[in-house]
Amino acid sequence: MYRIGVVGPPPSVERILAVANEFEHGIEFVPFVYEDAKSVSSIVSEHSREFNGWFFSGPIPYTIAKNVLSPEANIVYCPPTGSNLYRCFIQMSVDRNEIVKRVSVDMIESEGIYLQESLGELDIPDEDKHLMTYDENYDAQTITQFHLDLWRAGKTQGAFTTLFSVERALQKEGIPVYRVLMTKMEIRQAMKIVIEKAKSSYFKDTQIGVEIIELEQMDKIAERAKTRFHLQHLELKIRQILLLLCEKLDGSLLANGNGRYQIFSTRGAIQREIDILRNTVQQLSLEADVPVAVGVGFGETAFSAENNARKAIQHAKERPEFGIVIVQDDGVIVESVGESDQLSYSYRSNDKDLLEKLNKANVSVKPITRLKHWCRGWAGRPLRLQISRRICR
Repeated sequence: MYRIGVVGPPPSVERILAVANEFEHGIEFVPFVYEDAKSVSSIVSEHSREFNGWFFSGPIPYTIAKNVLSPEANIVYCPPTGSNLYRCFIQMSVDRNEIVKRVSVDMIESEGIYLQESLGELDIPDEDKHLMTYDENYDAQTITQFHLDLWRAGKTQGAFTTLFSVERALQKEGIPVYRVLMTKMEIRQAMKIVIEKAKSSYFKDTQIGVEIIELEQMDKIAERAKTRFHLQHLELKIRQILLLLCEKLDGSLLANGNGRYQIFSTRGAIQREIDILRNTVQQLSLEADVPVAVGVGFGETAFSAENNARKAIQHAKERPEFGIVIVQDDGVIVESVGESDQLSYSYRSNDKDLLEKLNKANVSVKPITRLKHWCRGWAGRPLRLQISRRICR
């Protein structure tokens, strides 16, 4: 069963769950309600491993969660559209039995431009529409005061807000206030996206993953050993360390001899336990006092995963610091896995013009794509002296 976390203030979550009942039974939607959107960070941090995706009620919780979750996380929300805004105008006009033109509206900066566009299409004079934008570090009291001041000055007939806390505060002041809410159609569309992504992620997680772990210079260890028992004790210690890793990955260990080992598991398990793999590599290196290289390969079949793992270990051994390298099923290479300077690039390219030029220059596509992705990753940061060493090897 797929599990989707639904995050938002009580009315929005209820609205989303009502639509969720229309979808297949193999999906569980778990509600997480809040009074203040600033609690979103703790919600997703605490429960991120329990869910296949997250559905947020709007851009506020979505933006906050995006800063906490990984870039690959399956997260969606319903972006405010003109129809959300027009519903507020119509509802307020019906309730007040008059044409509503003078309003104050608040909206997160990322969506402000679309809201202004929608307001512009209504041909409301600029002096009658008052818009306040804010970021995820908003102060609800300041936004509430913005609406209050305009109302008390007689400049507005009411307020439209995207924040539950602001709505409640304005209601207490007796001001006509309406939430800019998503429509059921928008909820359905976003729900289809998060479900499809969850299913796609599941199939990717179940791909075969192979780790090739190689302790370099094992022959030198044998030469340094004072007795054959010393070497045997070391091999037993290495197996013990790797078996603990296997247990975490729910995988199987295969010893190829001369310091080379293979672990067969799944892509999902390997990606979830990258930190444990890094710690294992450090432990092996300290125990044997030799460099350790790791190549990880993913694939639809054991053959393709093992083939990618061989490519990965070769890349890892070409690096001065060795470390962990992943080769994915789509040809993407990931270096310095789990570290701050992690780098992803492809050794394939569909750019025919580029391939033709590289072929004439007798240059491989790999260093070019590597350079391109490295530059993207370091955009806006100070250049370092290691640039030539990192991208030209």
